[in-house]
Amino acid sequence: MLRRLFILLFCRKEAEDVAVIYATLIIKGKKSFNQVPEKLQEQVRQILTDLECEAFIKE
Repeated sequence: MLRRLFILLFCRKEAEDVAVIYATLIIKGKKSFNQVPEKLQEQVRQILTDLECEAFIKE
């Protein structure tokens, strides 16, 4: 059970880091919002909104 909890928490943190990386790449023009995996799109959308970069969210 402890192992499951550790994996769950580790994966969640990792997903947050990847979402930040995608948001950064979108702002720099290296990726588009459409290239973000569906699982991460909501997190990336929130990051871009928090940074007042909604213009980069084009579906």
